[in-house]
Amino acid sequence: MAVFQDIHNLPQFKNAVLTVGTFDGVHSGHRVILKEVVEHAHKVNGESVLITFDPHPRKLLFPDQPLGIITPLETKQQLLHEAGISHIIVVPFTQEFAHLSAREYVENFLVGLFRPHSIVLGYDHHFGHDRLGNIDMLKEYAPTYNYELIEIPAQLIEAAAVSSTRIRKAINEGKVNDASQMLGRNYSIKGTVVHGNKLGRTIGYPTANMQPNDAEQIIPAIGVYAIQAIHNDTRYDAMMSIGFNPTVTDKKELRIEANLFDFDKDIYGDELEIIFIKRLRNEQKFASLDALITQLHQDKEDTLAVLSAI
Repeated sequence: MAVFQDIHNLPQFKNAVLTVGTFDGVHSGHRVILKEVVEHAHKVNGESVLITFDPHPRKLLFPDQPLGIITPLETKQQLLHEAGISHIIVVPFTQEFAHLSAREYVENFLVGLFRPHSIVLGYDHHFGHDRLGNIDMLKEYAPTYNYELIEIPAQLIEAAAVSSTRIRKAINEGKVNDASQMLGRNYSIKGTVVHGNKLGRTIGYPTANMQPNDAEQIIPAIGVYAIQAIHNDTRYDAMMSIGFNPTVTDKKELRIEANLFDFDKDIYGDELEIIFIKRLRNEQKFASLDALITQLHQDKEDTLAVLSAI
C-alpha cells in the first residue's frame, strides 16, 4: 500500500479504479464499496485508488458542530490496506478545495489528476461546492472523459444498516458492543500511558492512565468497561474506568484508566491500544474505599466472565 499526501505529485496509476469518501470507521457499509473497487481493479488489470480527506470535511464546513472521529487517519489507512486498497490519496480539505464547483471537481480534480479507468461510488454520493454534484452528473460526464461509472445501489449499502453517524451515537452512549457489530470489529483507541494519582496501586488495582493519541477520537461514555489492552503486541485481559473518580476526588478531570490483569510493568510513556468489549456499569460514588474495593472485585469477575465468552 502507498499513501500520497501531495496531490500535485502523484504517479500515473495504471487503469485507476477510484472511489472517494471520508470512510470514517471503515464500517461494513464502506466495505461494500471497497470490495467492489478491489474486485473491479483486478478485473481490468488496474490499481485500486481511494481518495479521502484530512481533516474531516465537517470540521471545516461546520466548525461549531462537534463531530468526533471513529478512526484516526493512521488507523483508517491500516484498515483500508487490510481491505485490499493499493493506493490511498489523503487530500487536504481546505476552503479552496471546498469551494470547487461540481464541474471543477470532476474536470480538474478527478479526471485532471487521476485519469480514472473507473469510478466506484455509492448511489447517494455528492461532491463540489454546496454538494451540488451527484451520481447523475458523473454519468453525464462519463462518455466525455472516457471512464466507467460503477454505482453501488441503495439496497447493497442500506442492507448493511450502518452509518458513521449511528456508530458515533452508539460509542457516545457507551454501547460499544453495538458499535462493534456495525463496524465489523471491536472499537478501539490508542494512547500514551501518563502519570496519575497512583491510588490504584495502594488498593490492589494499579491502573495505566491513558492520554489518547488523537484528541478528536470519540471516547466512550463514562462508566466501567470490560476491555483487552495491547502493549508491545501482547494482548492482556483488562478493565477500564472512564470518569472522574468521584469516590476519591471532587476534581472534574476526566480520567481514562486501565487495570491490566496479571501485569506488573512500568510502562509510563508507552503506547497502549484499548479494545472495548462491553460496558459493565455506570460510574458510582462509594461511601468508602472499602466499598469501592468490593465493587472492583466484582468488576473484575464480571470482566473475566465477559472476556471468557469471546
